[in-house]
Amino acid sequence: MVQAGLAQPAPSTGAPAMAAAAVHVALKIPSGGGPYARAKHYQLVEKDLDASIAWFWKAIETGDKVDSALKDMAVVMKQRGYLDDAVDAIRSLRHLCPGKQSQESLDNILLDLYKASGRTKEEIELLKHKLRRIYHGQAFPAGKATKRARSHGRKIHVSVQQETSRVLGNLAWAYMQQRNFMAAEAVYRKAQMVEPDANKACNLALCLMEQGRLGDAEGVLADVVAGAFRDGREREHGGGKVVRKAEELLERIRAETGGGEKEAGEEDAVEADEMAELLDMVARQWAAPYRKSHRRLPVFEEITPFGREQMAC
Repeated sequence: MVQAGLAQPAPSTGAPAMAAAAVHVALKIPSGGGPYARAKHYQLVEKDLDASIAWFWKAIETGDKVDSALKDMAVVMKQRGYLDDAVDAIRSLRHLCPGKQSQESLDNILLDLYKASGRTKEEIELLKHKLRRIYHGQAFPAGKATKRARSHGRKIHVSVQQETSRVLGNLAWAYMQQRNFMAAEAVYRKAQMVEPDANKACNLALCLMEQGRLGDAEGVLADVVAGAFRDGREREHGGGKVVRKAEELLERIRAETGGGEKEAGEEDAVEADEMAELLDMVARQWAAPYRKSHRRLPVFEEITPFGREQMAC
C-alpha cells in the first residue's frame, strides 16, 4: 500500500473560508483540525485518498473518533484497491471498537472486502457467524424482533425475518461462487421458507440446473413467471427484470437435450450435511431469545428440520 505523508490542508480566509465551511457542512465533515476531520477533508474535498488514509491512521493512533476512522479508512482502502491491507487493518484494530453496532458494521465491511477480493471461504465463515448471532439472540436488541439499520443513507427498521433472509441469500450466493451448488440449494430453500423472493428463486433454479435437475428448475422458474413472488416490494426492486431473467433461464432449459442428473461430489455432500445441521438450528434455537415466552416466532412455525434427503430431492 502506498504510504502518504501527512500534508496539511491549505488555510483559507475571507470568502474562500466561508465557501470551504459551507462545503464541509454539506459533506458532513467534522469541524476542527483534528486528524479525523483532516482525513475526511482529504477524502471528500481534496479527493486525495492516499492522504486521507494516512490521516485516518493518525486518528486511530491518537484516539480521534476511532470507530469512524477505522470504518472509513477500510472503505477508502477498498476504493484504492488495498483489499488485503483493509482486511488486516480491521482484524488487528477492531478491538478498539468494542460497541456491538461498531462490530456489526466492521463485519459488514469485511464481507464486502472478502467478496471483492475473492476470499469466499472467509466470507462463508463470517456469514455463518452472523447467522449464529441471529439464532442466539445477539444480533438484535434484547426481546426485540426489529432493529434500526441504514440502507442507501436512509434509516430503516429491519426485522429478524428480513435480516435472516438477507444473510441466507448472501451465504447461498457465496456457495455458488465456490460451485458448491448442493449447499447453495439447501440455503436458498431455507431462505425461501423464511421470506419468499423471486430473485432468490431464480438463483435456486440456477443451482438446480447446474446439478442437471432441469425439471425441478423449470418448476421454480414457472412460479416466478406466473408472479408467485410478486408484491409491491418486488415491483419496486425491478420485478420485471427478475421475470425476464426467469424467462431466459426457461429458454435455456428448453434448449437443453440429454445430460441427465449430475452426481454430487463427496466434498459437496459433506458441506451440504454441515449446512443442514447449521440451518436446522433455525428451527430449534431462533425464537426463544426474541420472546419472553417459549413460543416460536410466526416465521419459524413454517420451518421444519431440513435434512439432506430433502435438499437432494
